[in-house]
Formats: sequence, C-alpha cells, structure tokens
Amino acid sequence: MTSSVVSRPELTGGEPGRASRLLERRHGTTSLRVGAASIWLSLIVLLPLAAILWQSAGGGWRPFWLAVTSNAAIESFKVTLTVSFGVTAVNLVFGLLVAWVLTRDEFVGKRLIDSVIDLPFALPTIVASLVMLALYGPASPVGLHLQHTRWGIGVALLFVTLPFVVRSVQPVLLELDREIEEAAASLGANNWIIFTRVMLPALLPSLLSGAGLAFSRAIGEFGSVVLIGGAVPGETEVSSQWIRTLIENDDRTGAAAISIVLLAISFIVLFILRAIGSRAARRDALAP
Repeated sequence: MTSSVVSRPELTGGEPGRASRLLERRHGTTSLRVGAASIWLSLIVLLPLAAILWQSAGGGWRPFWLAVTSNAAIESFKVTLTVSFGVTAVNLVFGLLVAWVLTRDEFVGKRLIDSVIDLPFALPTIVASLVMLALYGPASPVGLHLQHTRWGIGVALLFVTLPFVVRSVQPVLLELDREIEEAAASLGANNWIIFTRVMLPALLPSLLSGAGLAFSRAIGEFGSVVLIGGAVPGETEVSSQWIRTLIENDDRTGAAAISIVLLAISFIVLFILRAIGSRAARRDALAP
C-alpha cells in the first residue's frame, strides 16, 4: 500500500527557497531589534556608568583609594550596609506575607491595599521623608521619636523597598498550582511542610530577585532618609549623603569613587542572588 503526501504551499513555502528567505528575513528583524536595544541600553545605562568610572579614576588609583578608605567613607558604608541588610531581611519575611495575603485571601479593601503597595514607586522620596518625620519625629503622634537614629532610617527604607519583594513574589504565587498543595495535604503534610517543601522552592527565585532589588534600592537611597536620618557622622549618615557632602565640597572625584563602590556592591549582590535563584529554579524544574 502506497501512501501519498499532499503538498501544502502554506507549509512548504510554496516555492523552493521561500522558507529560507523567510527565515533570513526573520533573523534580520531579530538582529535589528537586538541592535536597537543594545544602543538604547548603552546610552541610558552603560555610557553614564562609564562616565562616572572615568571620573573616579581621573586622578589615579591613590585618590580613589584615599576617598573610599577615609574614616567618613567607611563609617557611611557601615551604616548603609548594616541598615540595608536588615531592611532586606525584614522585607523578605513581610513582603512574602503581604504578597500571600493579597493573593490567597479575600477581604474588604483588598484592591485598595493592592494599590497602596505601589505608592512608594510613585511618591517622591523627599515626601516619604516628610511623612516619616511627621510620624516619628519630635512631635510624633504615636509617641516614637526615631529622628537621627538608625531605626528611623530603617523604617524609611522599609517603606520604599517593600514593593520590590511583594511585586516579585505576587505573580509567582498566582501561577502556583493549587492542586499540588492539595495533593500534599491529602498525603498528610501539614501547612509548614507544604510551605517549606512544596511552595518555597518555587518561590525562592522570585524572593531572591525581589530581595536583590530591595537591597540595591536601599544602599542608594537618599530622599527618604535625608530628614529622618539627619546625616549624623558615624551614626545615621548613609553613603548617598556622604556623596552629597563631597560634591558640596567640590570633591567630585571622591564622590564618584564612593558611587563606584556602591555600584559594585549592588552588582555583586544582584549577581549572586540571581545566580542562586536560577540554580534553585533549575533544580526545582528537574525535581520529580
């Protein structure tokens, strides 16, 4: 018995070489998009980074080293990193909790709260500092005086960085298959086992990504901490405020050097967290 194959022009290309020409045209369009994206990225991100790197190295290695190892710089790094790591850790827990509530629970005012989460993205950071000063300043209506303290800086940074974790985790929670949780529960797993063994591995990449973004925002934040922190040297002066001081003193090379250190720290932390998240995602995908 002989089988016959009917040639369909829409599948074969209709004529010899047409399919290859279509592939070449598609490849050319892809190359054009990649080229346009690369040019835009270079103009918006890479060129400014190259400019600040050139300015920081303009006086040579010694001025750069003196700028980043001065007592004031080191103290500002200590304050910045200590508070930023603490804020990131807190946001990991409560950002996940908020995302969970918004995704899994139904309650009155849910849409309003979901909209409020994005408020720090739209609110000018200096306004956030005014809000924190009104709430936790000398005339605090709640009886908490946090001005010129690291606790005040921490609260301000929690306010501006919480959305990064919530918005990173929320879409993943929405896409998680509820049947897997129900199957685990039917096999006798309690809520803690279901969360740590079933859900957390799937949430880990997005959690780490949100944590990296929150940390990067925290170490470079200026507006939200400028009033509540007060820039007390060695106590509440973060690196961004020390950079402003250097610029006011016409030390642009020193300011650029501090900026490069913050950029390097941010990049390293983001790279490490993304690498861990990618590895966890691959391991979760290969798990039976």
